Amino acid sequence: MSDAAQPTAAEVRAAAEAVKAALDRHLAAVERRSGDDDSAVYEAFNALATAAEAYDEILYDRYDEVTPFEIPGADGALPPYAGPDEPHALSVLIRRDYAVAEPQRLLAQARRVAEIDGEPDTTGPAARAGVSPLAALGVLFGEYEPDEIASRHKEFGLEEGDSTLWVTAAEELPEPGEWLTAPFEHADPERIICRFDVSSVFDEDDEDEDDEDEDDEDDHQGEGAGGSDS
Repeated sequence: MSDAAQPTAAEVRAAAEAVKAALDRHLAAVERRSGDDDSAVYEAFNALATAAEAYDEILYDRYDEVTPFEIPGADGALPPYAGPDEPHALSVLIRRDYAVAEPQRLLAQARRVAEIDGEPDTTGPAARAGVSPLAALGVLFGEYEPDEIASRHKEFGLEEGDSTLWVTAAEELPEPGEWLTAPFEHADPERIICRFDVSSVFDEDDEDEDDEDEDDEDDHQGEGAGGSDS
């Protein structure tokens, strides 16, 4: 970046003052909060995150320095809530991914579920479930609730992938059958009340942090040993 394009020292100072003001507004909103879902606290949080990110960027552009703040990124971040303050209806949107890890276990379990009165079945649903993964999945997901599938997935030869659950607010319930042709098409991120994500990537992040901590401990131990030799 050329000197002409760099922010001035005054601009960096102004960005720092904006962070201080945003901190004060956030603390004041927290002190006056009316409940867990106080919109003023949420708005002040977003304003603080925006100010801190702007300061971090301009500080780096001017002085090639960074802040110790962890700035929430745009990826996966929810926009500000714009739904009703008192929702009269809600939608729960769930996605769970699975891999068919053990096809033979899947087929065997589905055939067992489809058997009627324990009689051998050579042409009906049980037979199809025992040889066709598509039929097997239809049998299992038709017999068990999604939560039970999630808790017993290994028993059915499945391996968990990522999952997410969104709770979205609405003014009123849609008309019966209104969204059945495209159930997830009109999910509005601005009406999400809360969201819960599960992914192995979070475990990997934790493992990376643990590895870094262990490396730091090893480094400190090495420094101590070296000091005793001197």
